[in-house]
Amino acid sequence: MVETGTLLTYVLVVLGLFLIPGPAVLMTLARAASGGRRIGIATGLGIAAGDLVHTIMATVGLSAILMTSALAFTIVKYVGVAYLIYLGISAFLEKTDRFNLPVVRPLTAPRAFRQALLAEVLNPKTALFFLAFLPQFVQPGGSAVLQLATLGFVFVVMSAAFTSLIAIGAGSVGAWLRRNPAVARWQGRVVGTIYLALGARLALQER
Repeated sequence: MVETGTLLTYVLVVLGLFLIPGPAVLMTLARAASGGRRIGIATGLGIAAGDLVHTIMATVGLSAILMTSALAFTIVKYVGVAYLIYLGISAFLEKTDRFNLPVVRPLTAPRAFRQALLAEVLNPKTALFFLAFLPQFVQPGGSAVLQLATLGFVFVVMSAAFTSLIAIGAGSVGAWLRRNPAVARWQGRVVGTIYLALGARLALQER
């Protein structure tokens, strides 16, 4: 199992990423604003289901690499660190003054779920993120498969809960974002800091 301290750190990092509105949050907001809370919640659950698919794929793929050799898994972790650092630098360099909610047409809850699920599953950036993110919290000496599955499951549950809350409070959240454009300007800096901190965490841990 994942150590308590590592799991707590993981939860805090994931929560930090969720609190800064990203594509999933903005899509949920847009759907909830146009179709109501039920549509927004269905969208959030679809995104979480897509994340579950990525969790399974990452767990299976990384476990296969681990079975090949511990060195191969270590290499994957460092490649993941490099990717997270790249994401961090990119987030810092990205400049935006406001959040742009995507334009969506009203649709039924089942269709909103299916569309969000398909969009998340087919997003290559999400796949790369899971492959880079999850291994950073796997500790030696325990079952890597179980740790990866646990971390991924926690991410999915947190995603479903957070996007549901966003859908319920879509009107208030959307109005708050429009009144506070500075949040968009700080988005890249906060997310970039989180990604870079993850890379530094592993570097210090290995010394």
